[in-house]
Amino acid sequence: MEIMMPKTKHRTRFVSAQGCQRVVEDWQKILQVRSLVLSPQEDMRPWLKFASLCRKSGRLALSHKTLVRLLGCDPSLSPSQPLPVNHPHVTYQYCKHIYTYPHRRQEAYWRLQKFLQFLAPAVVVVGEGNQNGDNKLRKLVSRVYLKLGEWYEQLHGLNEENITNILTYYTHAKDTDESCYKAWHAYAYMNFEAILFYKGKMDVKAEAPTTPGEEPSSGAPTVVTPSKKKRSAGDFTVAAVKGFIRSISLSDGNSLQDTLRLLTVWFEHGHQSGVYEALVDGLKTIQIDTWLQVIPQLIARIDTPRSLVSKLIHQLLMDIGKHHPQALIYPLTVAAKSSVAARSQAAEKILKNMREHSFNLVQQAMMVSEELIRVAILWHETWHEGLEEASRLYFGERNESGMFRTLEPLHAMMARGPQTLKEMSFNQAYGRDLNEALEWCRRYQRSGNVRELNQAWDLYYHVFRRISRTLPQLTSLELQSVSPRLLKCRDLDIAVPGSYSPGSPVICISQVQSSLQVLTSKQRPRKLCIRGSNGRDFVFLLKGHEDLRQDERVMQLFGLVNTLLISNPDTFRRNLTIQRFAVIPLSTNSGLIGWVPHCDTLHALIRDWREKKKILLNIEHRIMLRMAQDLDHLTLMQKVEVFEHALEHTQGDDLARLLWFKSPSSEVWFDRRTNYSRSLAVMSMVGYVLGLGDRHPSNLMLDQLSGKIIHIDFGDCFEVAMMREKFPEKIPFRLTRMLIHAMEVTGIDGTYRMTCESVMALIRRNKDSLMAMLEAFVHDPLLNWRLMDNTQPKGKRSVVGEGEAGPSAPASTSAIAPDPAMDAAPAVTPASVGPQSQTREDGAVSEALNKKAVDIVHRVRDKLTGRDFCTEEPLDVHRQVELLIAQATSHENLCQCYIGWCPFW
Repeated sequence: MEIMMPKTKHRTRFVSAQGCQRVVEDWQKILQVRSLVLSPQEDMRPWLKFASLCRKSGRLALSHKTLVRLLGCDPSLSPSQPLPVNHPHVTYQYCKHIYTYPHRRQEAYWRLQKFLQFLAPAVVVVGEGNQNGDNKLRKLVSRVYLKLGEWYEQLHGLNEENITNILTYYTHAKDTDESCYKAWHAYAYMNFEAILFYKGKMDVKAEAPTTPGEEPSSGAPTVVTPSKKKRSAGDFTVAAVKGFIRSISLSDGNSLQDTLRLLTVWFEHGHQSGVYEALVDGLKTIQIDTWLQVIPQLIARIDTPRSLVSKLIHQLLMDIGKHHPQALIYPLTVAAKSSVAARSQAAEKILKNMREHSFNLVQQAMMVSEELIRVAILWHETWHEGLEEASRLYFGERNESGMFRTLEPLHAMMARGPQTLKEMSFNQAYGRDLNEALEWCRRYQRSGNVRELNQAWDLYYHVFRRISRTLPQLTSLELQSVSPRLLKCRDLDIAVPGSYSPGSPVICISQVQSSLQVLTSKQRPRKLCIRGSNGRDFVFLLKGHEDLRQDERVMQLFGLVNTLLISNPDTFRRNLTIQRFAVIPLSTNSGLIGWVPHCDTLHALIRDWREKKKILLNIEHRIMLRMAQDLDHLTLMQKVEVFEHALEHTQGDDLARLLWFKSPSSEVWFDRRTNYSRSLAVMSMVGYVLGLGDRHPSNLMLDQLSGKIIHIDFGDCFEVAMMREKFPEKIPFRLTRMLIHAMEVTGIDGTYRMTCESVMALIRRNKDSLMAMLEAFVHDPLLNWRLMDNTQPKGKRSVVGEGEAGPSAPASTSAIAPDPAMDAAPAVTPASVGPQSQTREDGAVSEALNKKAVDIVHRVRDKLTGRDFCTEEPLDVHRQVELLIAQATSHENLCQCYIGWCPFW
């Protein structure tokens, strides 16, 4: 007992040291106290942790001093001599330390190789007498192999020979310690990189022009020896699958990046027999809970034409449905409503399987989803949007067939008959005119007489104008009139949308509040309240006319970024996280968004502030118009002059004053201002990597209690806003003067810049995790059509004079009156209406789209490696952030934004 006591005490003290924050000064004080009782040589583990913490925190001199003290000598005084090996773990840490210096990296690699030559035989010797010591040395040898492979790649890059050498290191690492997650992850990832490398070579070879009559140099036959056998991407697929499956099964719960990489290989190569067999065997070893985080990606591929791939996906989804039906039911009902037959049939097949064990759940989910969609988009709104789109197709593009394809489902909806009081009232008010218009259309299709079609459009336009007058009066909805079935719902088996968490009690829908508030914005979203079985009210924004599936994927990305921010001591200490909210798509053009309390958009806050202070909302724009009427046709230098004139004659401190006056005390104001600067910086960096655009003041919200900035509406990702034909954005993120004035006295050069650098350094260090998520995002068949959507800024309608509503109607009637600060904005086609909606979901991705996706992946990789500014050498984090801030604040870039973006705010 006396012998065991010291060990127990040492272990307890080490645990207490681990429990404190990972701050160099704190650990130094604790270890100084410990050293009064135990010398560093007797207490090596915490001192090695301390040396590692110093190295990662940039305190290299202190790290060196600590390691020299543990080694008992200073190897830098005799660089030609081999490192002492009496304490192998210290020697390994010393090699990692010297690799931190760029000019000593080759030396570190060489020393670690020499160290391995000593260490590898020692594992066998120790194993003959001491199993515990053998295990410790095995783990160390595995880590050495792993580090050598990592360094080899960094020092020499990727080519055919290097891939083989790196894989040899990683193979030894996983074979030496078969329970090491990092070894299996590195092995799997390098095989994945090899697949991409050889696939890229094949693409380049396919694109390279062949010269007629070109022959091999000597005319002699080329002999391929076994050692020089040409390899292809297919040689690495099975190894990648097996490696990812093993790393997922060994992970401590944070396996998202490996799961996404596995899905990428699975979807691309799962039709090959070897890959299929590896997947069948391997999926049995992975816990079913692992797949919950990638349900959207799995469901996106349920209609794949590859039979082996779809068979395995369907089987996995059925297994998920048995264990976690609540997690699968909502996304599956969206797929079941698809206009693509193969997709809806595949979803129905899985739902049929779920009905065998969860019949009530499936029926209730279908009913709730259907009724919420009915409430989200009333017949009035469906016809208003449909007629607007049909008008654009016919009068704007002369696309007659597209017009009829838009109108047909609307008339089919009317033919099915009304089911609610609201639909009955619509039928009574407009049914006769619409039926008559349909008859005129049919006559036109039979005769080809344009006058008959004009008769139809006279009626359609009459209906459109009447609907336009009634829509602004829509301020609230009663479930009794819009969805009596939803009103009658009581104590359902289905979970409240977005609330399901495996291992926690299921919170079911108890009832839905009878009245819904309609918000006064362009798309008229509804504020919906659902009472949970736990007695708590869950508030959502019920949105129609918008595809939320991309927003759902962005929330996945933010979840991954938050995991990284929380796991890093520096960012965790400063409470750096992205505010997330639930996003639940209900169909391709409607869904639920979790309500974030105490928040309002920057546009609404500034509007209210200026109304209170008797300041014109668009004062800056008016000043610009006084100086030059036709802003869009000015030269760049003229635009800069007009823009700066508006800035000089206005304060731009509305947000700063608002934060001050709304804070109950200076302490609260200080906390809110700090949170504001930090949250703005986090999303500036993450938004830049994501290529997030269209950050106008209505897409940024301020939490009025915490001061944090929250972003909404993620429709423009991967720099599509920079590529559009009209009003392309030139800025990487929003950093206008009003946002800067709300920061501390130093403006950008304080909390904001420091946070930007911390976050950018973190995401660059974890670029593999980010790339796994973003690659899955880019190649998702349900989302990647947006990559080619380079039309114009979103959320805008046609202005007077464009004539998009056709000759029989004034152009102004084809639009809802724009917001005063959002005028002069171009039109855009609604994603949910028109013939393109079917082809977009079809998954038939063109060659141009594939090329665009590859370009985007390369662009994101450049951002994460500091090569985004076309410099000879990669930029360090400080310089990269400096250039990004310069771009974001440049008057030349800001003055080219459309007026609705409010660059002068």
